[in-house]
Amino acid sequence: MQKDIVIIGAGPAGLSFANSLADSGLEVLVVERLSSAELAEPAYDGRDIALTHFSQRLMQEMGVWSLIPEAEVFPIKEAKVMDGDSPYTLQFDSEDITENFLGFNVSNHLIRKAAYEKVISLDNVELLTDTSVTGVQVNTGSATVTLADGQNIEARLVVAADSRFSATRRKMGIAANMHDFGRVCIVSRMEHEREHHGVAHECFLYGETLAVLPLSSYESSIVITVSSSKAERIMAMSADEFNQHVENQYRSQLGKMTLSSKRHPYPLVAVWANGFVAERFALIGDAAVGMHPVTAHGFNLGLRSQHTLARLIKEASLVGEDIGNLTTLKAYESNHRKVAKPIYLGTNAIVKLFTNDMPLHRLARKALLRFGNNFPPIRRKITQQLTESNS
Repeated sequence: MQKDIVIIGAGPAGLSFANSLADSGLEVLVVERLSSAELAEPAYDGRDIALTHFSQRLMQEMGVWSLIPEAEVFPIKEAKVMDGDSPYTLQFDSEDITENFLGFNVSNHLIRKAAYEKVISLDNVELLTDTSVTGVQVNTGSATVTLADGQNIEARLVVAADSRFSATRRKMGIAANMHDFGRVCIVSRMEHEREHHGVAHECFLYGETLAVLPLSSYESSIVITVSSSKAERIMAMSADEFNQHVENQYRSQLGKMTLSSKRHPYPLVAVWANGFVAERFALIGDAAVGMHPVTAHGFNLGLRSQHTLARLIKEASLVGEDIGNLTTLKAYESNHRKVAKPIYLGTNAIVKLFTNDMPLHRLARKALLRFGNNFPPIRRKITQQLTESNS
């Protein structure tokens, strides 16, 4: 079998990349270990994604946004950051940007479902499921992908979108820096008796971080980040104990709170690939950069990576250039590293500061929040960066 591009991984980044190539005239194959049934009806995994305005525009351009039920798109009107037991908050609102909302919360499984629905409608994209990649060989003229059944696929370019623990990245000999935070993120949904009015909260408590993200008026996405040992205790709590724990940590701001979904734990490991490209090969999504979720940039950064690569490939194809040439791939790498590195390093710095409960760090945290609130140009710049409103 011969294709122009083979994409390994049918997660959000891989499917989005295939969708971005819909009008390219290129023959694309997506290889995925899950079944078609699992891709068509992905299970709810607890993760609600805070989408930036730039991500929304990209999804609209791909024809994916319209496939997400309007009732399942929840606007974020305002965001507040709290530290410890202090009543003081750092506030972000839409007054600092041109749009009416900071962004939108959408369930990860619905994004995946919509991206899949669009992909299977494309004439130039073939989806091969229930199989895995056992080998990738590249040279100056072509690349060969070997599947578990022994079949070889020749392509001009191979793109890996197979998670932050990418097996393909390792097969290609690309090392990655991994930072294990020693913490676990527990996600779920909860109903509450008071309306949230579209306000998101990030509460940096001592020994625990709690994010409350608005969904429907009386339901929110709950994200608890704790040490691995504490995570085991929280996962072992009964529903009533968990309800009371979150309500207490959130100071009963939304009144009585009740679990409305299962709890899903995710160990937190950040990943930075030492290279994003090689001969006829590129990494996108979490395979290139895997983020800590505190700034909600992981999915958005992955979506941007595939958009950048797709744009450069289409430009090369349009003028008759080899889409797998290293010049084009290096341009992608340079562009995405320039965008991703400050976000990656900044996010890790925030995590380091706001999860260290030593007295000096506590003072620094409070000072930083006050500085951000009292210097509007700084707050405006942070808001624009987080929402990608001007991208």
